[in-house]
Amino acid sequence: MPPAARSLRQRAVTNENDENAGSIRVTRAKTAALGSTDSAADVPKKGLQTKKSTTALRTNGAGQTRKRAALGDVSNFGKAEGPGAGSKDAKDGKKPLASKVGQVSKAARPAGVQKPSRTNTIRSVLSSKEKNVGSSDLKRPASGNGIAGHPTKKRQTTATSSKSFKEEDTEETENVAPKTNVVVEAEVTKTATTKHERVKSQIEIFEEVGEAAPEEPEVPDLDKEDIDDPLMVSEYVVEIFEYLKELEIATMANPDYMDSQNELEWKMRGILVDWLLEVHTRFRLLPETLFLTVNIIDRFLSTKIVQLDRLQLVGVTAMFIASKYEEVLSPHVQNFRHVADDGFTEEEILSAERFVLAALNYDLSYPNPMNFLRRISKADSYDIQTRTLGKYLLEIGCLDHRFIAHPPSQVAAAAMYLARLVLERGPWDATLAHYAGYTEEEIQPVLELMIDYLSGPVVHEAFFKKYASKKFMKASIVLRQWCKKYVLQYGNVLQETEKSQR
Repeated sequence: MPPAARSLRQRAVTNENDENAGSIRVTRAKTAALGSTDSAADVPKKGLQTKKSTTALRTNGAGQTRKRAALGDVSNFGKAEGPGAGSKDAKDGKKPLASKVGQVSKAARPAGVQKPSRTNTIRSVLSSKEKNVGSSDLKRPASGNGIAGHPTKKRQTTATSSKSFKEEDTEETENVAPKTNVVVEAEVTKTATTKHERVKSQIEIFEEVGEAAPEEPEVPDLDKEDIDDPLMVSEYVVEIFEYLKELEIATMANPDYMDSQNELEWKMRGILVDWLLEVHTRFRLLPETLFLTVNIIDRFLSTKIVQLDRLQLVGVTAMFIASKYEEVLSPHVQNFRHVADDGFTEEEILSAERFVLAALNYDLSYPNPMNFLRRISKADSYDIQTRTLGKYLLEIGCLDHRFIAHPPSQVAAAAMYLARLVLERGPWDATLAHYAGYTEEEIQPVLELMIDYLSGPVVHEAFFKKYASKKFMKASIVLRQWCKKYVLQYGNVLQETEKSQR
């Protein structure tokens, strides 16, 4: 491509936003048609000449041309706005004297002499506002100091400027918005400063009160240790135990159901559970199976009246149901018939199973106290001795009917509290109270029931012998010995305090 055409194409690209410009693109045919005397520079000259003739000149009907007064019809340059528009200063191009006049002279003028421009009004308002803010924040200077002038004169200036603002507001609606905005902005700034100081003072007061008040100890998050173990479900463990605490209230039996039974007594219930403990040990079942068995018995007796000769059938059927629910390999129904000395047939046990489940509405969602015991033992660093004593104290709640009125979580917390107290593992700190869900004051009612049971004579022989073995660290013997000493030391004191409270 010839260099002339390349330069023309570059010029066309640089001026592509000009809509009135003619097309100056040169094709190959036009380039070949150019003579030796023609130059590429003639093309833009012709385009510019055409543009000038079409835009700058107009032809009337007589063939005469006149210039288009494009700016003469629109602009207000040189127009007179007031009586002093034809003065010498305006002709010479100088600024009028009104733009240099201060606020005092403006206030002294009549209201309708001359409209101040928008720029001058904004500047005057800002300058006067800065003066007002400074005068309100700082102290008034002494008279005759030679720096800021007489204070009385300042106040007169402010008054006159405010007076001029009012007059201008009534005359011009065009200049109202800037003045109002400036005044509102100054008021908002002043209000925000006052609120900031007020909030700051309140924060300082709260900090002082917080320093004086005792700080609550931080509870460590022990579930982070099991984040890699999917069986511990540490992501949901808090919600799970909150749900169990809600559920345990719904699955509690009536603590006074024995009043509606005609042939049964609390002592007979204790004998039945003591025998079931022996069966539980013989079959080597899980602890959860025993607690669920006792809960099924109590809930069933709360709804149905049972005869004395059928009480053992209720106990055998309850353990048969619980073993199916909790165990991986539950004992066969023939084993339960054999344990009951063939007092009941297999058909009777299966029929009783259907009857009991229908009475319970097939609801076996009992929050087992062993779950709460393991939860508290996590805060106790899984101490094996403390947990073994805690298991023994938990099973007291199965034998003694007075524990029916208390939820399983409270019984588990009292069991761990008493086990730590016997083994001298330290106080019931904030971590244990957090994971147990109970403080020392809330544990006291159940704790008194446990101490009362342990300090009395042995009533349930099978239960005592089970935990007197080395396998269970002789928990029954250790706890009974400690409780007898405790009652001898503190029993009289407790009785005196109870009498004084009465």
